[in-house]
Amino acid sequence: MSFQLTDRRPLGATSLEIPPFGFGAAHLGGMYNRVSSETAHATLKAAWDSGVRLFDTAPFYGRGLSEHRVGDFLIDQPRDQFVLTTKVGRYFRRPDDPRNFDRTPWGGGLNMEIVWDYSYDGIMRSYEQSLLRLGLDTIDALLIHDPEAAQNEGGPRLEDLFDSGMKALEELKRNGHIKAIGMGLNASETLDTTARRIPLDFCVVAMPYTLLDQVALPSGMRYCLDNNISVIVGAPYASGILATGPGPKARYRYQIAEPDIQEKTRRIQLVCTHFGVSLQAAALQFPLGHPAVVSVIPGGASPTEVNSNVVFLREQIPDQMWDELRAQALIDLDAPVPA
Repeated sequence: MSFQLTDRRPLGATSLEIPPFGFGAAHLGGMYNRVSSETAHATLKAAWDSGVRLFDTAPFYGRGLSEHRVGDFLIDQPRDQFVLTTKVGRYFRRPDDPRNFDRTPWGGGLNMEIVWDYSYDGIMRSYEQSLLRLGLDTIDALLIHDPEAAQNEGGPRLEDLFDSGMKALEELKRNGHIKAIGMGLNASETLDTTARRIPLDFCVVAMPYTLLDQVALPSGMRYCLDNNISVIVGAPYASGILATGPGPKARYRYQIAEPDIQEKTRRIQLVCTHFGVSLQAAALQFPLGHPAVVSVIPGGASPTEVNSNVVFLREQIPDQMWDELRAQALIDLDAPVPA
């Protein structure tokens, strides 16, 4: 089976329809390494010229830089031809000492200090700042970003989301400013806890459902399917190793991959090679087999990466390859696969 960028799938019960493949713009904010303005523009142009019409960004990516770059490109495109999503929960202010400001974890990015805030006022301020950075007057959907970070020191008060933040999002949706409410998350536990406490149209699931790990399959993914909450897989390459293959610099969950993950990836790659399939194609297409998953949005830091991803999405994969991965217990026996 191969997937076409012209296909459209409904996002939950909303009027919004999205393609099965989009562009995740975290790298344009300087994830790991600085990306120049020229390369960022060329990367977005390559995505557009390839037929990509779904773009996902966030204030956190490069502390505002990713939104600037995405908006700078999309402002010249017909507004009715693309879907744009960004996130809320963080807004920015000028740091006291910009010269010595630490922009970690971004290799590039802006000297902007993060303010975590899930309250009504915090959500609205985050939304309004995003509109200004993007230079656009509409955003199709907003996502509550990184709710699991509320458990960490310096994170937001999660109760603020339940007490008043959701009122802001529901107000924006009710008044037609956005079409859908989502949540962007990295932990399967978030699907089992926070996501069940609020009305959502969709989730961007960054790590708990990939070719390497289907830990969310029996609980969170099942919950989304049963409640018509669409899933967009935000890190189909598991933050790197499924794009690069195993190796000393391969990343998994945003850190250097441990030996057990390296070995599992190597075994998956051997099966793919046996059937003449690239590891990257298997990683991109696998999540789309799940009936709750409507799209995958890999990142890209160059035109070459974007163009390669489009090729991988269209690569033919025989059913026998998925059968062999099951037989070797490399994917969950109950995991649905593209057919």
